[in-house]
Amino acid sequence: MRRNLTEEECKAILEKNYIGRLAYISAGFPHILPITFYYDVKHNTIISYSADGHKIKAMRKNNAVSMGVDEISSIENWKSVLVQGTFEELSRIDAKHMLHEFSEGVKEVLLNKYGAYPKYISEFSAKINAEDAPIVFRINISDFTGKLRENKSAN
Repeated sequence: MRRNLTEEECKAILEKNYIGRLAYISAGFPHILPITFYYDVKHNTIISYSADGHKIKAMRKNNAVSMGVDEISSIENWKSVLVQGTFEELSRIDAKHMLHEFSEGVKEVLLNKYGAYPKYISEFSAKINAEDAPIVFRINISDFTGKLRENKSAN
């Protein structure tokens, strides 16, 4: 069976995951790459960070982005969410606060998913004060859609 996911189901998938694929446009071509993210339920935004490189420069020029998140059990059992939104670079206290939210949020997702989390996750909050501090950004979600394929006889 295939069907569209409800808004609540899409949000639940975003809440339970921390790896997605970010899509952006650079020099007229689409680019897509994996990112670590945290879904901020309260503000309906995606929080992430990056070094100041190709993707950040491209998103500063064209802030329209998409992000995909999948839960795949098998070829016959999967869920997929596509987020549409705009890139917003954060700075100063907003960046520091959101990096902390990101760190705590990803820790909670990992704890719920695996019962533990890697030690390096604790280091995210400290990165904001580093000399080579990351660029913290959020994706302001304008829309999301989701699909599900489920073969109940395979379960």
